[in-house]
Amino acid sequence: WDHSLQIYTSLTQREVRLDTITYNTAISACEKGGEWEEALKLFGAMSQGRVKYDNITFSAAISACEKGTKWDKALQLFSMMAKGKVRCTTISFSAAISACQKGG
Repeated sequence: WDHSLQIYTSLTQREVRLDTITYNTAISACEKGGEWEEALKLFGAMSQGRVKYDNITFSAAISACEKGTKWDKALQLFSMMAKGKVRCTTISFSAAISACQKGG
């Protein structure tokens, strides 16, 4: 995950326009590294850069919160997903349920 963030930082410093796939990759790397806070920072940066979220974005961010036992954040993202008219998938449902289970 650390290497992925270094690449992300390098791209932003060079003023490269980042797309959904780039963000999804970085958020996924944070999720796998257990870095839920970094994943949510990247998620927030997407809206600032006017980059569209997709079901992969939400699923990765929800999974990051699930791994960090942040069930409340996972449910907020899941709610945003539905309100934003992004198609919920089995992966996003499963991650949200798992986050609630781990949260007690």
